[in-house]
Amino acid sequence: MENEIDTLLGNPYAASLAYVSVAILALVVFLYFFEYVTRYQCWQEIKEGNISVAMATGGKIFGICNIFRFSLQSNETVYQSLLWATFGFLLLIVAYFLFEFLTPVFRIDDEIKRDNRAVGFIAMIISVSISYIIGATIA
Repeated sequence: MENEIDTLLGNPYAASLAYVSVAILALVVFLYFFEYVTRYQCWQEIKEGNISVAMATGGKIFGICNIFRFSLQSNETVYQSLLWATFGFLLLIVAYFLFEFLTPVFRIDDEIKRDNRAVGFIAMIISVSISYIIGATIA
């Protein structure tokens, strides 16, 4: 089975489709984990027009995809890429918890839920920035 997959991935079109499919599936799974650890319902808040949640979620989406970009670029197989992307995602979750922990003056999630756009913007920038650092470590 592994030889068949490797043969299939020898075709650049099939490889591109496979990598994109795996990345999208993993993005959905990773976003589910972020949804699980936040104190608000991301998609419900976005539906209601909460710009802060949209910015924070957009930063997470960009961060996850950016980590995948580095992982795909640096590894030879889809399995290695997925493994390193998962590790990178775990680091991104840790950074999220550190951000919440290192801001003792207020709760990040509560402020984002209240549509505090300054906090939503900072959360977005932190996710994007940290994803570049994580990406450089897995490259």
